[in-house]
Amino acid sequence: MNSLSDDVADVVIVGGGPSGAVTAHTLARRGFKVVCLEQGDWVSPADYPGNKPEFELLLQKQWSWNPNTRGRPADYPMNLDDTDVVPIMFAGVGGSSLLYGAMWMRLLPSDFRVKTLDGICDDWPIDYWDLEPYYNRVDKFLGVAGLGGDPAFPDQDFDMPPHPMGKGGVVAARGMNKLGWHWWPGTNAIPTFNHKHLVQCVRWGVCETGCPAGAKASFDIGYWPHAIDAGAKLVTGARVHQVAVDSEGRANAVVWVDREGREHRQCTNAVVMAANGIGTSRLLLLSASDRHPDGLANSSGLVGKNLMLHPNNAAIGLYDEDVESWKGPAGQLLYSLEFYETDLARGFYRGSKANLMPLPGVQHILEMFDDQPFDQRWGDAVHDLDKFAGHALNWAGNIEDLPEERNRVTLDSVLTDSDGLPAPKIDYRISENTQKNLDFALARQREMHEAAGAAHIFTRELWREAPGHILGTARMGNDPATSVVDKFGRSHDVPNLFIVDGSVMVTSGAMNPTATIAAMALRTAEHIADTAAVQEVPA
Repeated sequence: MNSLSDDVADVVIVGGGPSGAVTAHTLARRGFKVVCLEQGDWVSPADYPGNKPEFELLLQKQWSWNPNTRGRPADYPMNLDDTDVVPIMFAGVGGSSLLYGAMWMRLLPSDFRVKTLDGICDDWPIDYWDLEPYYNRVDKFLGVAGLGGDPAFPDQDFDMPPHPMGKGGVVAARGMNKLGWHWWPGTNAIPTFNHKHLVQCVRWGVCETGCPAGAKASFDIGYWPHAIDAGAKLVTGARVHQVAVDSEGRANAVVWVDREGREHRQCTNAVVMAANGIGTSRLLLLSASDRHPDGLANSSGLVGKNLMLHPNNAAIGLYDEDVESWKGPAGQLLYSLEFYETDLARGFYRGSKANLMPLPGVQHILEMFDDQPFDQRWGDAVHDLDKFAGHALNWAGNIEDLPEERNRVTLDSVLTDSDGLPAPKIDYRISENTQKNLDFALARQREMHEAAGAAHIFTRELWREAPGHILGTARMGNDPATSVVDKFGRSHDVPNLFIVDGSVMVTSGAMNPTATIAAMALRTAEHIADTAAVQEVPA
């Protein structure tokens, strides 16, 4: 076995996505010796497909959101035989933020108190006000662009002004005004002016395929350069397969395999899991031992359970007028929280967020005509359809997903990755409550287009490969019997093991979760630094 270093790290972080980047930067600045192990690689903005003529073709394989389709060396396969929604993710420095839309939304106060307000699920052990100062600090660090004063939120403000709504945003906003429904200019982690390592947005509208201009605050640009400058060490091509513990129950090493198949052991005083809601639970289950027969940190039996995936649907409107839908950010031009909170008159609990996105290219338009005969979609017919390029707007629904133990991540008994490690198996079924929520949101999205004057409206009842929000599989709580970590992300079972990704979320809300994940990671990282000398083993 080869050793990465003769030195013992103060902290080893598993995963170089948003939560890992924030944690590495915070701890390195506080003087800790930090090593982050990332199974993917650095990706150059020049490699992204968005500024290439064939970009929509490149999305079918090399840049697919689905790792099973993409099949890069860093990807691990997933058994998706028993899931209604395909979890999407990207292995690389910056993680899935490389391909996210940078919609930067905080949870609302009600999201932390679902049990108190609605009598279902569980309350979080923290509330909005615990996270608010961390939300503010991450927003400022990344240069989040938005407009303060949204009455749906507690007071918040932004250093960067919001992006232009564009013609499409104005058309949609007029429709929302006709309906009398809430809307607000989009908040995006995409600076409107040059900011640190980020350049001013050039509005190419291809945010969800990677920003070729380096304007989007993906965490490879937004945080990692600062973490490395502070002294954090980032190791790429490192596939972790075990977190080891000593005789007293403390995590003392992380074992990983490089691309050549060589095994390494990095000794450490603490471990931080930041591998997303699937990767983290998979690694904890892989780290089973005599002391932890059901998986590390799993005395509750909840590791991998309560998976929430935020199923999405969408209504695409084609407009006679040119709405310049090739202009970004995408990202969101507008969002609406009109139907966010529970209203039991609708027949279900909780709600949804709607966001308006531009649609560059013609792929989505062609997809909307899937039910038409072949000769009405291809050949000469393409020239009739392409007149709608630049005329398409997408109202998408981000649906709150309630936790259910049957929705879970386990280790597959047959499928393995390229190193022979068991792949994750995803069991996820849309509940009756979530289906009612989906149906209601889709009907409202159609109304939004109708009010705005769309000439044609096409609906997608479920985006099977969207949106990449993987939450809840190692939930936080005060009771070790009903949660995996405490309110600071510290394992109840292993006192120097922490989780900082979306695994710890108790409920999902209906917001894009990266802002919350980053704020929680900052809070946990500072707690680690403040309590480094106190790591008592639970009785």
